[in-house]
Amino acid sequence: MLYVEKIEIKLNFSKKNIKFEVKQRTMNIQTISIDFPNDILLALNESESELKKRIKVTLAIQLYKLQKLTIGKASQLSGMSRLEFEKELSNNKISISNLNEEDILGDIEKLK
Repeated sequence: MLYVEKIEIKLNFSKKNIKFEVKQRTMNIQTISIDFPNDILLALNESESELKKRIKVTLAIQLYKLQKLTIGKASQLSGMSRLEFEKELSNNKISISNLNEEDILGDIEKLK
């Protein structure tokens, strides 16, 4: 599991591209930069803050699906409350539980 106290995302605009930085705020700071074409916001018809939010939510959902982050840590990364993040997972038809049918049947047997 990846445990992160706080993730900060910063978008910088230049004439040629949009720079996307993710800063991990813990004991050490790590930065990840992704360059986007200059007209991406125009093409998406989104503001910088809308794109930033969408990137954070999409990243959190993907890391949760890959079981790299717990649901609590993924909700922190997304900038949403846990309940809001669970609703977002539901809207995207993603289970909030990692239990499979075998796990559930095993738990039922233990309860008998």
